This record gives sequence, structure tokens and C-alpha cells, in this order.
Amino acid sequence: MTQLSDTCPLCREAGGAIVWKNQQMRVIAVDEPAHPGFTRVIWQEHIAEMTQLPPQARNDFMEAVWLVEQVQRQILKPHKINLAQFGNMVPHLHWHIIPRWTDDSHFPDAIWAAPPARTPEQTAAWARRKADIHAQLPQYWAELQKTLQCNNIGITPGP
Repeated sequence: MTQLSDTCPLCREAGGAIVWKNQQMRVIAVDEPAHPGFTRVIWQEHIAEMTQLPPQARNDFMEAVWLVEQVQRQILKPHKINLAQFGNMVPHLHWHIIPRWTDDSHFPDAIWAAPPARTPEQTAAWARRKADIHAQLPQYWAELQKTLQCNNIGITPGP
């Protein structure tokens, strides 16, 4: 079992509001008002690379990612979902699951890029859609929690 660290931000803090967790991982609501529905699945221990996990743990971890994507598609109905796994700054495997809309503030670029220029009409259209999405978030978080709990993602031994 890998030791947790007082200096690691993902050991000290959840990284957002916890939607669901087990001994292996947690699913959090990322506080990004500009990107509603942004969700992260975080491995609890210091593991830097997917291949450092045993096969069953990898499967469990990715099953959580797929379930998040599934519920985003079902409730939020984005045009696209971006999945990203970097881990350059913290030694915790974590996946970003980001619902995207063709009229969002950064589309088609990554949310971490500078936003492209938008007309006032485009900005207003995104503001309206974003308000609708924010209104759906309580349903999304509740359905996500229920789905994760009901799918019995296994508790497998750590590496």
C-alpha cells in the first residue's frame, strides 16, 4: 500500500465535492462554474501510471470513468465528452470527464486553452445553455451517485 502524504493536495483534500467513494477511488464534482458537469475520478493512493495498478483495479477504475460518461450523456446530453488523464502535478491517477457543447466558451479547444473569440450572440447563447445545464446538475449528481452505488465497482487489493 502506498503511503499518503501531508504535502499532496489530493491526500489533504478531496479535490471537490465528493459524489461517491470507496476504498480505492473517489468521484468528485469539480468546482468549475464555466464548465458545468466537470467530474473527476481520483485514485486514493499515490499511483502515477495506469500500468502500476493490477488488472482488476484498472478495470474498476475505468468502469467508474465509463459510468460517469454514461450518466453525463444521459442527463446533461452534451455534444461531446472529453476524457483526460495527465497526473503531471500530483502522484494520483485521476481522470477528467468533461461534458462539452459546441457553443461552450472553449469549444472546440480544450478547456485549459485560451478561449476562442466569440460574438456577443454566441456568448449569450452559451450563457443561456449553461444556465439550463446548471439547473440539471442536482439531477446529474444524484443519478451519478445512484449509478456508482448500484454498479458495485469492486474493492480490489491495491498494488
